[in-house]
Amino acid sequence: MRVAVVFFSGRKRDAIMALAKALAKGIERQGNQVDVLEGNRDAHVRLTAYQYIAIGAENTGTFRGAIPETVKTFLSAAGLVSGKKSYAFVMKSAFGAPRALAALMRCMETEGMLLKNSDILRTPPEAEEIGKRLHIS
Repeated sequence: MRVAVVFFSGRKRDAIMALAKALAKGIERQGNQVDVLEGNRDAHVRLTAYQYIAIGAENTGTFRGAIPETVKTFLSAAGLVSGKKSYAFVMKSAFGAPRALAALMRCMETEGMLLKNSDILRTPPEAEEIGKRLHIS
């Protein structure tokens, strides 16, 4: 199965990228073909060809739990994503991570994506373990 792991970064690009790559590594161990995409830079990528989409974002609001504005614009221009099974994740932060996750999930559901699971990820090893256990098919 083709899987896309798309991440959106703010100030902590390396940390969210490490989580996305670890998640992709875990998903690949299930026998899937995984592409890791950076939503901030790969703005013209179409997600239509993917059967499962994992989207991660960094909490850009310290206390209020916000996600980058590029998430909304990326998803609206990413092709046919309605009805796709998906997974949402945000990077653990001191404050606002649950609100950021809720904002990300709301954004994905607005585009018609079917959220199967969501998490607040702390470390790359944790992300890899979750990737191994995700029910992709």
